[in-house]
Amino acid sequence: MAHQVVIKKQFANDLHKVLTYLETEWSKPVAEQFFVKINNSLRALSSHPFTGAPSVKIKNARSIFVTEHNRLFYKVEGNRIYVLRLLDTRQKRY
Repeated sequence: MAHQVVIKKQFANDLHKVLTYLETEWSKPVAEQFFVKINNSLRALSSHPFTGAPSVKIKNARSIFVTEHNRLFYKVEGNRIYVLRLLDTRQKRY
């Protein structure tokens, strides 16, 4: 049974910033490829929510790498997956 994916506002903000950066600094196709990777990751999580490693920074959360430099944080509660953040691994925020 697939879990319902719920996008939190902070994740949406993080994603918008990354996509804007990629389109401005690289190109629209690069931003589109990144968006496809995000969608594929979310689709995989809905079927396999416990694949991500437990997070040491966010209580009861897990994380997966979307790309080498981008990590997606989420929580599983019942049949829902709450997508919390998208952070750059080169920054010490997580």
